[in-house]
Amino acid sequence: MIITANAHARAGLVGNPSDGYFGKTISFIIRNFTATVTLWESPHFEIVQNEGDLSRYDSVAGFLRDQKLYGYYGGVRLMKAAVKRFHQHCADQGRELHERNFTLSYKSDIPRLVGLSGSSAIVTATMRALMNFYEVDIPKAYLPTLILSVERDELGINAGLQDRVIQTYEGIVYMDFQKSLIESRGYGNYEELRPAKLPPLFVAYDPQRAEISDVPHRNLRELWNRGDPAVHGAMKKLAELTDAGKRALMNGDWAELGKVIDANYAVRQSIMNIAPENHRMVETARKTGASAHFCGSGGAICGLYRDGSHYQDIVDALAAIRCTTIRPMIFE
Repeated sequence: MIITANAHARAGLVGNPSDGYFGKTISFIIRNFTATVTLWESPHFEIVQNEGDLSRYDSVAGFLRDQKLYGYYGGVRLMKAAVKRFHQHCADQGRELHERNFTLSYKSDIPRLVGLSGSSAIVTATMRALMNFYEVDIPKAYLPTLILSVERDELGINAGLQDRVIQTYEGIVYMDFQKSLIESRGYGNYEELRPAKLPPLFVAYDPQRAEISDVPHRNLRELWNRGDPAVHGAMKKLAELTDAGKRALMNGDWAELGKVIDANYAVRQSIMNIAPENHRMVETARKTGASAHFCGSGGAICGLYRDGSHYQDIVDALAAIRCTTIRPMIFE
C-alpha cells in the first residue's frame, strides 16, 4: 500500500498578522506549489531524509549559503513531531491504532522561508497520510488546531491557526478566531468563500529574503501579552479590515479590495519592524499602481493587478529586484 498526501502553499489576503491574536483573516491557497508526503508499509518505522535535511555539502561556502537561506532545520523534525502528536491525539480520544510499521518521505517545491507556509504544508500532508493509513477521521474544523500543536507545542515555533486552516480547507477561507471560541473549543469559525468571480491576484517572492517565520512575531507576542494598547488596537483594526475585505471580495469590488490590502500593510507597519528589502518588494509593486502587502511573515507579497498589461508591468518591475511573480491557482 502506497499513500500519497498533498498540501499547498498559501497567502494571507487580509488580516495578517492577527490570526494568533483572536483576530480575523482571509487566506487563499496557492496550488502552484505543493508539499507531498508518501507513506508505505514497511518492516520498520523510518522517515527518509530530503535534500534539505542532509548534512553533506560540496563546501563550507555551500553550507553557509544553505544555512542563510533555509536555517538549520529541514522537514524530518516536522514529520517526527506530527507522528507523535497524531498518536497522542488518538490516545487522548481512546482510539486504538494498529501496530503496522511504515516509511515516510516528503518532497516540496514550496519556496522556503518566504512566508508561503512550507513548513505547515509538510505537517498537513503528513497528517493526511497518517489519517489514511490508520483510517482515522479527525473533524475538519479541529484538524488545523492539531496541526498547529505540532509546531507550537512540540517544536516551540511561534505560529497561528491561519496557515493550517487554509491548508486544510483550501480555496478561499474567511476565519474568525474569536477568543471565546478558541478558548472553549480550540478552533474558530471558518467560512469557505466562493465569489462569483476571482480577483486578479498576483503573488511574488524572492528566496534570497528567506527568514525563519516565527522571528518577526516574537516581539509582537511579548507586546500583546503585556497588553500594549497599540498592538491590541491594531488587531481590532485588522479584524475590521478583514470584514471589509470579505464584502469587497464577494461583491467583486476590486478597487475597494485593493484599498483594504494596502490599509492592512499600513497597520502592520505600525506595530512591526519591516525589513527594508521586504518593504522594497511592496513599494516596487505599488509603483506600478498595484496594491500589495505580505503573504505571511515576509519574503513574499500578494496584491491585485488591473489587466494583462498591468500584470506584465508588475512582473518586470519585481524581476528587476530578483523577485518571481506568478498568478496563483486557487481552485481545482
